[in-house]
Parts: sequence; structure tokens; C-alpha cells
Amino acid sequence: MTRFKDWQPQGVIPAVLLPFHADFSIDAAAYRRHLRDVGAVEGISALTVNGHSGEVHACTVDEQREVLRLTLDEVGDRLPVIAGVYADGSIEAARIARLAEADGASCLLVFPPQSMSMGGQLRPEMAVTHFAMIAAATSLPLICFNYVLAGPLGYPHETLLRLADAVPSIRAVKDWSGDPMVHERNIRVLQSLPRPVTVLTTHSSWLMSSLVMGCNGLLSGAGSVIADWQVALFRAVRANDLARARAINDRIFPLVQAFYAPPFLDMHNRMKEVLALTGRLPPAVVRPPLVKLPEAEIARLRQAIATAGLGRDEPALAAE
Repeated sequence: MTRFKDWQPQGVIPAVLLPFHADFSIDAAAYRRHLRDVGAVEGISALTVNGHSGEVHACTVDEQREVLRLTLDEVGDRLPVIAGVYADGSIEAARIARLAEADGASCLLVFPPQSMSMGGQLRPEMAVTHFAMIAAATSLPLICFNYVLAGPLGYPHETLLRLADAVPSIRAVKDWSGDPMVHERNIRVLQSLPRPVTVLTTHSSWLMSSLVMGCNGLLSGAGSVIADWQVALFRAVRANDLARARAINDRIFPLVQAFYAPPFLDMHNRMKEVLALTGRLPPAVVRPPLVKLPEAEIARLRQAIATAGLGRDEPALAAE
């Protein structure tokens, strides 16, 4: 049963990581500790599971349901839980959505199907059909995950408007358009519709710049490591406190530069390593085809931790 009925996506929403044992099985005990760690951050509005940060691509549907169950058991009485819907086919996506609602999710993050990667941007009716089938299967609010427009899976601005009009249960867009001009247009237009659609930025590598454009929230895997700093930055921007926002951003900068360096696909691999290096997770294990980071890169992460002062108590930058 949904525990936060009618919750609307907004604010600071970390996407949590998923620890594994050396044999690649889910480390439930470490995951619970991670949930307690991130979920205790004052000021976050929800948690997201079964996303890129949780290596959803490498998890079976049964494992995804177990991750959601563990999350709800650990923090579900205090925070809404957003569940990812990751599937290449619309029928399967609708089934996953139906199961997530039955299991207790409060909202769904809908990934673009890889089956649209060979020209789906030219057929916006495919996106409308995909979301309409999911919406018909669940009463939960939906977040549309908008990928980089330079790739094959991003939704152009016009398609987002069409989706918002055709599928009323789309309440937010997780915008990763990758183009500041398009991103700002999405923010201004979507949040000003007669039925507003919240823009949750996931431009974590340039978060301050994105937030000052007016996003009403953020949804980020980096929140699995620095949710407290994200809350502080979000609040500073909302308060028009530029000096404070810049000071917080100076702390964030070395870490996101390390997280989102090429190859981009290792971003959550690096986040796991940082949490392991700071004692917040056991030794980092990722599921193939992802592989362990080389020692030279782990050394760079150590330097980023030191430069950012991660783990150092600094009340002036604590979330207010």
C-alpha cells in the first residue's frame, strides 16, 4: 500500500546506491546502513531506488522488488520512496509499475526504453504510448526521465509538452537534457503550465548553475554521498544567498569533477568507492559489465575527498 498518497515530487531527492557482496549478491545489511545514512539527512524530500545509481540495468525484477521492500522497511515510514521503471517494452514497464505500486512506492521514475534508441525522437507518439500504458497501470505520480538530447533517448522540448498534456499523471521531469539553453526552456515552460510539471534537475556536474535557473528540485545519484551539501545548496539558491551558494559549491566541485569524469558510466562506481574510502560502505563491488576502478583513479578519488573536506565537520556549511 502506498504510504505517502498524493505526494508530489519536489525538493532534494537522493538516488541511493546498491552495495553487493564479492559474489555480486545484494548486501542487504550494508544497503540498510546506507539507507539510514542518507535517509537521516535533514531536508531531503524523498529517496529514489532502482535507478542508474542502484545498477537497475543489472538487477532482475525480483531483485528490484526486494530493494524496494528493504527501502520501505528501513525508511518508508518517514520518506516517500520513488521506484524506477526500467524496461525496453511498454507492457513490461506497465507490469513493473503495477508491482511497485502494490509493493508501496509513492512515485515512479520512468526511464526511456532502449528500444527507442534508433530514431524514437522522430516518433513522439512512441513516448506518449509508453507513458500512457504505464499511467493506465498505476495511480502513482510519474517522473519522466529526460536523457541527454545529444544521444538517441532524449525527449525534445516539444515532446515533453506533448507528454505533459497527454498523460496528466506526469508530475515531474528529471531533466538531463545536457544543454543549458534547452534546460532553462524546460524549466520555464513546464513549471508554468496550467497543470505545472516540476523540473528536477539531474545536472549534478553543474548543479549550482542549473538550480539558479529555477528548478523546483533535484534528483541525483551524487546525493548518495553529499545529500547534506545538496540540501544546503538548494536552500541557499532558493534564499538568493549567492555567497553561501558559492561557498557550498566550492566544496562540491572537486567531488563532482571526479564523479563525472570520462568514462561517464563509472560515475556511480566512483560514488561507491568514495563511500568505501570514507567508511560509509564496505569495499565497493559493482556488477558486470561494470568493473573495479583502477588504483590510479581510486587515488584521484582520495585526493578529491581531501580537497572537498568530505567528512570534516564545518557548521558554517551545514544544512539550515
